[in-house]
Amino acid sequence: MTEQKAKLEQQLWKIADTLRGKMDADDFRDYILGFIFYKYLSRKMELYGNEILQPDGITFAEVEGHAQEAELLDALRDAALDKLGYFLAPSELFSELARRGNAGGKNQFILGDLAKVLTHIEQSTMGSESEEDFGNLFEDLDLTSSKLGKSENDKNELIVKVLTHLDEIDFDLENTDSDVLGDAYEYLIGKFASGAGKKAGEFYTPQQVSKVLAKLVTQDKDKLKTVYDPTCGSGSLLLRVAKETDSKGLQFFGQEMNPTTYNLCRMNMIMHDVHYKHFDIKNENTLEKPQHEDQRFEAIVANPPFSAKWSASPLFMSDDRFSAYGKLAPSSKADFAFVQHMVHQLSDNGTMAVVLPHGVLFRGAAEGHIRKYLIEDRNYLDAVIGLPANIFYGTSIPTCILVMKKERAHKDNILFIDASQHFEKVKTQNYLREEDINLIIDTYTNRNTTDKYSYVATLQEVAENDYNLNIPRYVDTFEEEEPVDLAAVAQELKAIDTDMATTDATIADYCNQLGIDTPF
Repeated sequence: MTEQKAKLEQQLWKIADTLRGKMDADDFRDYILGFIFYKYLSRKMELYGNEILQPDGITFAEVEGHAQEAELLDALRDAALDKLGYFLAPSELFSELARRGNAGGKNQFILGDLAKVLTHIEQSTMGSESEEDFGNLFEDLDLTSSKLGKSENDKNELIVKVLTHLDEIDFDLENTDSDVLGDAYEYLIGKFASGAGKKAGEFYTPQQVSKVLAKLVTQDKDKLKTVYDPTCGSGSLLLRVAKETDSKGLQFFGQEMNPTTYNLCRMNMIMHDVHYKHFDIKNENTLEKPQHEDQRFEAIVANPPFSAKWSASPLFMSDDRFSAYGKLAPSSKADFAFVQHMVHQLSDNGTMAVVLPHGVLFRGAAEGHIRKYLIEDRNYLDAVIGLPANIFYGTSIPTCILVMKKERAHKDNILFIDASQHFEKVKTQNYLREEDINLIIDTYTNRNTTDKYSYVATLQEVAENDYNLNIPRYVDTFEEEEPVDLAAVAQELKAIDTDMATTDATIADYCNQLGIDTPF
């Protein structure tokens, strides 16, 4: 399975190279991921069509031109909309477009047909339960863009080339126990993120960090009903949680402000075979316009944009998410606004884990007031985990994870973990290894105090520190230097003086032989 996955990843990345150099990373990401998604939808449609037509003794490809074509297409459409959430006719399949584009060994013009098919996928869902989940999914795949080529023929030639290469790859969707394609899709998203610089943080959380967050919120749960990410990006965090627990029946909820990233998240969900009825992703600003405000979730994970700006409007003082605290997070730093929002959405038996910049641990004013309220009045903070610097794409700042629960098993203490020195450097990026992840999770699970790594602080200790959570206040990582042997140093200095005197005498002798002055 690992070998198959690696091969597929290499094949897909090689095809991405077809577009690299012709446009920037954001653009060719949208095209290649969009076309992979189109092929995925086509293959799923073809497999499902063949399955339900098997009793009739015909294949999906034979429907068009059949004596009962109209009736068959209507029945297929109804069944597919319920099962898959969308419908494609046999002539609209990816493989058919790729074949037509290469008919006769020459590039045939298919741009117009391709644009119609992508539009029809979205239109096929109108009025159905899946309409919101498939609406505008391909809006970033602009087939008229000059980035694809100067002329229509140039654009067509490039698109046909990409479709042809993709058509040669077997996605192995018949193997229902495999998620190789979903993982490969996630791999591509990660590859694009690694080259996207500062923008990467908008849509992707590195997989090793996702794994830590997912393990933290699933520690004491064999099965989850709901998971929520208020800043879900491409959905990698949500999907990671599903890998750490029994995901049967798991409902995914998320909100994403960027329309392009919102589309990417929905595609990512579908590519991981999450049924459209099992995810609810919204495209809105979470703080300003929350879309799941009346719901509560068992697991919440998030990597919000660090120290983002928000309105901090006084009107929010009457908002149930913020009113109890008496103060709002500052407009220049929304970190605690996201925390307050997540706490509001957390169920009584739930766990939330959120990645934040270190400043949330010690900044004063309104943030200090909110931090104190969460600890002293609510006692929700369960653990503070310091991560290595330079672990996220686009920023080198050190970060931390706050773990919160409304019903804590350890009500009289808070666990502090300093994992900042436990990583591997890979090129210019720091990376959490499997042993680093396991150490964090084992320490959290067992609630250990370990010299120079972790400390279980009583609530009284935290109060005495005026609710400052800066990790070095609790975990002493100071390394004593080796004691200096002054007698040995004195002997070394004497030896150096002797060597220098010998060298000076040798140089003076050479100078005398040459009849020149000595340089000292």
